[in-house]
Amino acid sequence: MRACDATLAGAPELEAIPGRDLFEVARYLIPMEASLVQGCLVASGIPAVLADAHLMQTDLLLAPALGGVRILAPRDYLDQAQAVLAAFERGEFALGEDADVGPA
Repeated sequence: MRACDATLAGAPELEAIPGRDLFEVARYLIPMEASLVQGCLVASGIPAVLADAHLMQTDLLLAPALGGVRILAPRDYLDQAQAVLAAFERGEFALGEDADVGPA
Protein backbone atom coordinates (compact mmCIF):
# COMPACT_ATOMS: atom_id res chain seq x y z
CA MET A 1 0.00 0.00 0.00
CA ARG A 2 2.94 2.32 0.74
CA ALA A 3 4.05 2.10 -2.92
CA CYS A 4 0.64 3.30 -4.10
CA ASP A 5 0.79 6.21 -1.65
CA ALA A 6 4.24 7.17 -2.92
CA THR A 7 3.03 7.02 -6.51
CA LEU A 8 -0.03 9.13 -5.80
CA ALA A 9 1.83 11.64 -3.62
CA GLY A 10 4.96 11.88 -5.76
CA ALA A 11 3.98 14.34 -8.44
CA PRO A 12 0.26 14.79 -9.02
CA GLU A 13 -0.72 17.03 -11.87
CA LEU A 14 -1.69 20.47 -10.62
CA GLU A 15 -5.40 20.51 -11.07
CA ALA A 16 -7.51 23.54 -10.26
CA ILE A 17 -10.68 23.00 -8.27
CA PRO A 18 -13.52 24.68 -10.24
CA GLY A 19 -14.62 27.96 -8.69
CA ARG A 20 -11.81 27.97 -6.14
CA ASP A 21 -8.18 29.02 -5.96
CA LEU A 22 -7.19 25.57 -4.67
CA PHE A 23 -4.82 23.17 -6.35
CA GLU A 24 -3.99 19.57 -5.54
CA VAL A 25 -0.49 19.31 -4.07
CA ALA A 26 -0.57 15.66 -2.93
CA ARG A 27 -2.75 12.56 -2.79
CA TYR A 28 -2.67 9.65 -0.33
CA LEU A 29 -4.57 6.37 -0.07
CA ILE A 30 -4.41 6.34 3.73
CA PRO A 31 -6.49 9.15 5.32
CA MET A 32 -4.33 9.29 8.47
CA GLU A 33 -1.19 9.84 6.40
CA ALA A 34 -2.92 12.60 4.43
CA SER A 35 -3.97 14.24 7.69
CA LEU A 36 -0.42 14.04 9.02
CA VAL A 37 1.02 15.70 5.89
CA GLN A 38 -1.74 18.33 5.88
CA GLY A 39 -0.83 19.12 9.49
CA CYS A 40 2.82 19.60 8.50
CA LEU A 41 1.73 21.98 5.73
CA VAL A 42 -0.50 23.99 8.09
CA ALA A 43 2.26 24.10 10.73
CA SER A 44 4.51 25.56 8.01
CA GLY A 45 2.03 28.38 7.37
CA ILE A 46 0.28 26.90 4.33
CA PRO A 47 -3.55 26.95 4.48
CA ALA A 48 -3.90 23.38 3.20
CA VAL A 49 -7.16 21.43 3.39
CA LEU A 50 -8.15 17.80 2.87
CA ALA A 51 -10.66 16.69 0.27
CA ASP A 52 -12.41 13.29 0.25
CA ALA A 53 -10.95 12.20 3.61
CA HIS A 54 -14.32 11.24 5.08
CA LEU A 55 -15.27 9.37 1.92
CA MET A 56 -12.07 7.31 2.11
CA GLN A 57 -12.63 6.51 5.80
CA THR A 58 -16.04 5.02 5.12
CA ASP A 59 -14.56 2.20 3.03
CA LEU A 60 -10.79 1.96 2.58
CA LEU A 61 -11.23 -0.80 0.00
CA LEU A 62 -12.65 1.83 -2.36
CA ALA A 63 -9.74 4.24 -1.83
CA PRO A 64 -7.76 3.16 -4.93
CA ALA A 65 -10.85 3.35 -7.13
CA LEU A 66 -11.82 6.78 -5.78
CA GLY A 67 -8.30 8.18 -6.06
CA GLY A 68 -7.45 8.67 -2.40
CA VAL A 69 -7.45 11.74 -0.18
CA ARG A 70 -6.40 14.98 -1.86
CA ILE A 71 -4.47 17.76 -0.14
CA LEU A 72 -5.34 21.18 -1.58
CA ALA A 73 -3.58 24.52 -1.22
CA PRO A 74 -4.01 28.01 -2.76
CA ARG A 75 -1.98 28.92 -5.84
CA ASP A 76 0.21 31.39 -3.93
CA TYR A 77 1.49 28.58 -1.68
CA LEU A 78 2.24 25.87 -4.27
CA ASP A 79 6.04 26.30 -4.29
CA GLN A 80 6.19 26.42 -0.51
CA ALA A 81 3.93 23.34 -0.31
CA GLN A 82 6.22 21.37 -2.64
CA ALA A 83 9.20 22.28 -0.44
CA VAL A 84 7.37 21.10 2.70
CA LEU A 85 6.32 17.85 0.97
CA ALA A 86 9.94 17.21 0.00
CA ALA A 87 11.07 17.90 3.59
CA PHE A 88 8.42 15.46 4.85
CA GLU A 89 9.67 12.77 2.47
CA ARG A 90 13.24 13.36 3.69
CA GLY A 91 12.05 12.79 7.27
CA GLU A 92 12.60 16.32 8.54
CA PHE A 93 9.30 16.25 10.47
CA ALA A 94 10.06 12.93 12.21
CA LEU A 95 10.32 12.91 15.99
CA GLY A 96 13.17 11.10 17.66
CA GLU A 97 12.62 8.32 20.20
CA ASP A 98 13.52 10.71 23.03
CA ALA A 99 11.19 13.54 21.91
CA ASP A 100 9.14 15.11 24.69
CA VAL A 101 5.53 15.07 23.51
CA GLY A 102 4.01 16.12 26.82
CA PRO A 103 2.59 14.28 29.80
CA ALA A 104 1.77 10.63 29.32
